[in-house]
Amino acid sequence: MLVIAVRDNDRYFTPEEYFTWEEQQLEKHELIDGRVYAMTGGTRNHSDIAGNFLAIVKPHLRGSGCRTYNSDCRVNIFNTSNYLYPDLSVTCDPKDNSSVQYITYPCLIVEVLSDSTEAYDRGKKFEKYRRNPNLVDYVLVSSDEMAIDIYHKNDAGEWVILSYREGDIVELQSINLSLPIEQLYEEIVFERQP
Repeated sequence: MLVIAVRDNDRYFTPEEYFTWEEQQLEKHELIDGRVYAMTGGTRNHSDIAGNFLAIVKPHLRGSGCRTYNSDCRVNIFNTSNYLYPDLSVTCDPKDNSSVQYITYPCLIVEVLSDSTEAYDRGKKFEKYRRNPNLVDYVLVSSDEMAIDIYHKNDAGEWVILSYREGDIVELQSINLSLPIEQLYEEIVFERQP
């Protein structure tokens, strides 16, 4: 999902107020430091890529005890009152069964990039997500070209960037899944640059 960089209003929300208020809204909102930020829709490519991820990851995890969520599921930033909507998230932690409104312990988060959100997704948003001790793979997917960057937390707890391009096998170590990048971009048509 794309985030509009303008606050929806100047009111401060507690998480409980936010959950109640958002149920009455037509669009989704993220809660960051007590302020709500409206979400807006993306392009067809954005939607198709997120759908491809979901169509591949969900059956892969069937029967594993892990749960796969689309962009309708909030992720609570660990030890904060912030709630974000990634394009896809996976949790394998039973502690996430205690809430129906969000998860807190994802091992995998996928964000499909747009021109307006790429810097935020790579910077401040990743800074928030990586607070989570369970997060292993933070996947950034281009919607303009066949390109995926994965911020992967290695066994030493260090974040490394793994970059994949056309012809590569993408490794999602958090869920033990390897696949050709082309599967994630199935039926995607890129606009030709002049």
